[in-house]
Amino acid sequence: MAHTDNRTMRRVLHREIAGTIGLLTDEHDFRAMRRYRTFTFADHATYLKQVESLLRTRALQGGHTTVALFDPEEYAGFCRQKGLDPDNASSRTRFTAQIAATGPTLPYDGRPLADLVPALVDEAVRRATWEYATTLLARLGACTTCGEDIGRAAFTRAAGLLVRILDTAPPGDRHLVCSVTGPPETLIAALHIADDGAALELDETEALEFTTVLAVGLATESPGGLVIRASAPDTPDQVYGWRLRAYGLEPLTAGEVFDAYCTDIESGDLISPESNVDYCAPPDLGDEKPAQGHQH
Repeated sequence: MAHTDNRTMRRVLHREIAGTIGLLTDEHDFRAMRRYRTFTFADHATYLKQVESLLRTRALQGGHTTVALFDPEEYAGFCRQKGLDPDNASSRTRFTAQIAATGPTLPYDGRPLADLVPALVDEAVRRATWEYATTLLARLGACTTCGEDIGRAAFTRAAGLLVRILDTAPPGDRHLVCSVTGPPETLIAALHIADDGAALELDETEALEFTTVLAVGLATESPGGLVIRASAPDTPDQVYGWRLRAYGLEPLTAGEVFDAYCTDIESGDLISPESNVDYCAPPDLGDEKPAQGHQH
């Protein structure tokens, strides 16, 4: 009887344990791990099927599992730093525990792995973009003329512009995209805001990332743009945007917005405009060039 009670308690405790799986999302990373003797999977497709089966089993048992992005290069570096044998399952477990706390993760919510993997990769890209943009702002230092921290000033400026954009937008859900072009790569951030008629709902992390990327464009005077799409029931979607400038945002004309959305980026060919969409000029943000734009 006591033995049965112990097994029952262990099953109950098992449901209380949160787990993390470090996932090798692509074939290249999977092949990199196959050089370790203790990594016994031979086929990436079979590996993904087994992972999905395990995730479903844990979910049916009431367990909560987080899926993390497992990077073989970062794993090798982790093992070197910690003095661990990379060809050891316990080393992989320790690395997975670390990325669960510091890296991009998603909770397993029952969706197919084919849908979860792209979402996890997108989360990793978002995290990397934000970290890179934050580093860029921090490296700008202080203005040699006035002594103000350029990155912090640009972030404050970007946050104020975002507030004005949302305040002047038409009712409905809003989807914003900001892109900043520059070496070594283009930074892109997106922000979705839901409007239930009473209040706006947004993801604070998305808003922070979006503001940071916008701040990079303002502070570095890099080419870039910001577009917004507002959607409400029974009305055409409204699409408009701005060019990024050192001091702020320069409105795009309705024709420029139309051309941007109706031209294939790679070929330059015209694309048919979407139905029930108005390409228009943006509303007045009521914003003048600030006295201190660090253009000294």
